[in-house]
Amino acid sequence: MKVAVDEDHCRGHGVCCGIAPDVFDLTDDGYSVALVAEVPVEHTQSVLRAAALCPEHAISTTD
Repeated sequence: MKVAVDEDHCRGHGVCCGIAPDVFDLTDDGYSVALVAEVPVEHTQSVLRAAALCPEHAISTTD
């Protein structure tokens, strides 16, 4: 699975970082960024949860 954060929609709530800290981090400006393009299998569920709970719907996933 691939993951991306839409920088135009992210507002830096950090929900994704709390749910999947091995996949997401905050930039120096306080916005979320995906640390990997391809999600390791063991993090799939947490990334899907982070995408579902993102207040701005800024996280997208593809198979």
